Amino acid sequence: MSPEQVRAARNWLAWTQADLAEKAKVGLSTVKDYESGKRTPIANNLDALQKALESGGITFGPDSIKGPLATQKA
Repeated sequence: MSPEQVRAARNWLAWTQADLAEKAKVGLSTVKDYESGKRTPIANNLDALQKALESGGITFGPDSIKGPLATQKA
């Protein structure tokens, strides 16, 4: 899950960085720094970000993401 995928998924869900941080139970700086490419979170925090986004309906693939609307059209 790349920083670009996190940013796209968050925007797809219309979540702010603060929303994602709250849902993932991580610090806001973790989300900001990862999305900006400043640092990669520790494994537990990265996993928490992914799980939070997946709880919103996002599916991560190796090179892509799918959101709730895309999965409903199938």
